[in-house]
Amino acid sequence: MDKNAKRLYELKAQVLQALAHPIRLAVVDFLADGEQCVCDIAAHIGCGRPNLSRHLALMLQAGVLDCRKDGLRMLYRLKTPCVSGFLSCVSGVLRGRAKEHAAVLEAL
Repeated sequence: MDKNAKRLYELKAQVLQALAHPIRLAVVDFLADGEQCVCDIAAHIGCGRPNLSRHLALMLQAGVLDCRKDGLRMLYRLKTPCVSGFLSCVSGVLRGRAKEHAAVLEAL
């Protein structure tokens, strides 16, 4: 593998790592419908603001989210909405695994 390909895989891994937490996945799902205030994100997810802020910062750094300030409110949105499609694909993988496990259990 050449240097550029290796670097590309490293960058992709950073994005996946930025998503690899239940709170961060919940944020992505919540923001799929559009921009939201951090206060609304925290209320919806049931997460304390300091904890949520750390997760949001990590997602911003990875390029998953974008934010802007509106008066005293911080508003967040998905930088690339296709991330929601990726999570739908993950749900499809889980459904497939569930069907496989159900087939094994039925065979017992």
